[in-house]
Amino acid sequence: MGTIGFTDNYQDRSTHDGYQFEFFCERCGNGYTSSFKRSVIGFGSKLLRMGGDLIGGEVGRRASELGYDSMWMRDGTRGPAWDKALQSAVEEMRPHFNQCHRCGEWVCEQVCWNAERGVCTTCAPKLDQEIAGLQARAQVDQVRDRIEQVDWTKGVQYGEQVTARCPSCQNDTGGGKYCQHCGTPLAAAPEASRFCGQCGTRVNPSQIFCTGCGTSTV
Repeated sequence: MGTIGFTDNYQDRSTHDGYQFEFFCERCGNGYTSSFKRSVIGFGSKLLRMGGDLIGGEVGRRASELGYDSMWMRDGTRGPAWDKALQSAVEEMRPHFNQCHRCGEWVCEQVCWNAERGVCTTCAPKLDQEIAGLQARAQVDQVRDRIEQVDWTKGVQYGEQVTARCPSCQNDTGGGKYCQHCGTPLAAAPEASRFCGQCGTRVNPSQIFCTGCGTSTV
């Protein structure tokens, strides 16, 4: 028998009734299924089993045994019938596949074969597909650059959500030097303790008594 291709990219889908094989592209995984070829031995063994059950008796029992024996022989050995069925399936599927002589993989004709280069698209990508991919990536990069150049925080007031509370009445201070509700001087307003309330002498926030009149500044 001649050389059979597709030695590592097919699966045997055969049953008791016949032979069928599924072939896969080793690059993308797309598959093609060969035509179902009915097994003469399988069909004959099925008839023997059915006839033996109908006839009954010793003759029927012997016919059934022959049917099961022939089925076992078909399943237990590869045999010339299986080889012939595989050869036929290979010839049927060959137009769908090409073998890349650079990497050795069998690839599908429709998607993964670069006919211009005579190799698979892994070894020599199709130029139009590569250009389309490069253009798409370039567009994404340009859009990203433009987005990064825009100040998306313009006009956002980060302190709008922060509300100062008066330590005395716990209400909103209003943002001034004194609480808008109770008039308590706020620690955030250094001018509130810059002058003595008795004599008007300037005092430091850390001073306990006024240096001008001795009045307590606490």
